[in-house]
Amino acid sequence: MHPGRQLAVLGLLFVILYALVFFGADAKGDWHERLHPKLGLDLVGGTQATYVASLQADGQAPPRASMEEARKIIDQRVNALGVAEAEVVIEGNRNIVVSVAGESDDQLKNVGQAAQMRFRKVLKATGDNAAVAVNPPSAAPSGSAAPKPSAGTSQAPKISGSTAPSAPTGGQGGGERAPSPAPSASAPAPAPSASAPVPATADVKQQRAAIEKKVGKAAWAAAEKLTDPVDLSADPTAGAPFKAFSTLSGPEVDALTPEMQFNVPTISCAQLDKRRNGAIDAVDAKVVACQNGAKMYLDVAKVVGQDIETASPQLDQQQGQWVVSLDFTSEGQAKWTALTREAFQPAPGDTCLTAAQTLSTGATHCLVAVVLDKAVISAPEIQGVLTGQSQITGQFDARSAKQLADQIKYGALPVTFEPAATQSVSATLGQAQLKAGLLAAAIGMALVAIYAFFYYRLLGTVIFLSLILSGLLTFGALVVLGRTTGFTLTLAGIAGFIVSLGVAADSFVIYFERLKDEIHEGRSPRSAVNRAWPRARRTIISANTITIMAAVVLYIVSIGAVKGFAFALGLSTILDLVVVFLFRHPIMTMFANTEAFMSPRVSGLGRALKRAPTDVKEA
Repeated sequence: MHPGRQLAVLGLLFVILYALVFFGADAKGDWHERLHPKLGLDLVGGTQATYVASLQADGQAPPRASMEEARKIIDQRVNALGVAEAEVVIEGNRNIVVSVAGESDDQLKNVGQAAQMRFRKVLKATGDNAAVAVNPPSAAPSGSAAPKPSAGTSQAPKISGSTAPSAPTGGQGGGERAPSPAPSASAPAPAPSASAPVPATADVKQQRAAIEKKVGKAAWAAAEKLTDPVDLSADPTAGAPFKAFSTLSGPEVDALTPEMQFNVPTISCAQLDKRRNGAIDAVDAKVVACQNGAKMYLDVAKVVGQDIETASPQLDQQQGQWVVSLDFTSEGQAKWTALTREAFQPAPGDTCLTAAQTLSTGATHCLVAVVLDKAVISAPEIQGVLTGQSQITGQFDARSAKQLADQIKYGALPVTFEPAATQSVSATLGQAQLKAGLLAAAIGMALVAIYAFFYYRLLGTVIFLSLILSGLLTFGALVVLGRTTGFTLTLAGIAGFIVSLGVAADSFVIYFERLKDEIHEGRSPRSAVNRAWPRARRTIISANTITIMAAVVLYIVSIGAVKGFAFALGLSTILDLVVVFLFRHPIMTMFANTEAFMSPRVSGLGRALKRAPTDVKEA
């Protein structure tokens, strides 16, 4: 490739990288703020949150193994790539303390909330009309006065993937819908889901008696008779007899039957959200949950979080949109296939299709709700009988797709937690250590540059410019990675970048000394540049590959700050290779055509140029 083209490619990389720094990758604030990399807990301090595990039924603290499993899952949530440098530790026998750099209240808000993940078919749906039911309009000349459920104005996400074959001789994939099979003895239509009412314990019966006394016998009796949500569109005042239910607390609502929670119009999503953590974890019970102002009556859980092997955000190259890809365990895949068959081919009398059309405009198949603790995080429409990898599609961007994938992947905590306290913590090292680390890096670069100018002279300029370009590439990558992947620069990371200076210096020495060897063998300096590059290139690639492999192994087997060191070392080594190929060799080719390069005093090739070829042969 012509040297000018290689330099143009390098220039294009810089333009793209710094366009992301200033205008993309969630860039915010003024120009100066957009150049700030994300700094670690040891340098700038951060936020610390404490989560307390709930006691078991026997009053004992959770087992140590369960706490350790919960710690690992929480660590994955806040530190999914291992480079955010979050600290997650167990204190005592019930507390987990999470420390994250910077102002991270939003990041810590949900890490301890999700107790269990469940996949449940949506059987019924209605809007959260508690406000209207409690305070009906004073005059309602027609049925149009009552609000409609707000959830029905948008489209639900959709799940597609590898579908079941329509005949033994073939199949379908790529998200196409599988046709409904003809009725036969071997493939009967799935029966509607059924679950017996969960018998109430003595404590629950006592709670319900207290609630009946609080709301009044008439209101309680009317609520028990409801088989469907009260229709406020016909009569906005129809919710008045149930007004007392709006005064119930979250734990009190938790004691009601799921049917009562769903049908009573004055029970709001806000009340449902205040139920205790784990309130709807029971796999074999129908439950009620909310999403975006809609109340959903959900079937028993046919698939649980432990059935998921992994979930990841992906960019669909054909559609140009973000999706969430789901892979299940072998046992989980069988459960998932059965659930999607039930949702895609509902049995006669199944109300799930009506519920789907209530929630999603134009829905033609049933929805499956992904429930995390007490909340529905997604309720996609099933697009086929899915027998392999599945995808959730919807109005996702990169951030929302990753958030949903993380919630699904890291959702199943074996222990229920309650947030105890959130506080700011000071830096363990601080700005002084940051300045010292940056000063050390500057001194290291300066020493390399001084030695390069002293020993290589004009070639020292190539070394100095290469280090500057590597530094700019590394800094831009730090800023972008901090915003997109959560990479946090700590003192250990700074140490990794300083060590990489030695790796960069090695590649200079290899190339320039090979160049001298070619001149010693009798070639002209200009031809020696092109001759030395292919031979030096192999050695440079080998040396850098070994460094990258060492960084990868260290990243895999290490934890904490060491992982950040390995990531920084690997990143800077890769960027050094980019500079070697796109700047160092092309600029040397251009220098070889100048008069200064032919001068022994200026070029830094003095001794090599002064030795005659005959001297070499005699030696």
